[in-house]
Amino acid sequence: MMTVKILGTGCKNCRTLLENTRKAVRKMGIDADVEYITDLEKIVSYGVMKMPALIINEKVMAMGKVLKPEEIEKIIRGI
Repeated sequence: MMTVKILGTGCKNCRTLLENTRKAVRKMGIDADVEYITDLEKIVSYGVMKMPALIINEKVMAMGKVLKPEEIEKIIRGI
């Protein structure tokens, strides 16, 4: 099972990335656990300097961008 985490502070961009990620995962029919993390200590542990950030299987895949569902699908296919 794939683990997907969105790191953010709760801002509009972070929530948009979360929703776009959920759309991409649903569309692809992937068995994935999508989690939204706002705890700053956990965010810092990933070394992320810009938010929102997309983490897939514990690897930072994007940060500081609100990706579209299609862009997220492309990242997932590349794994």
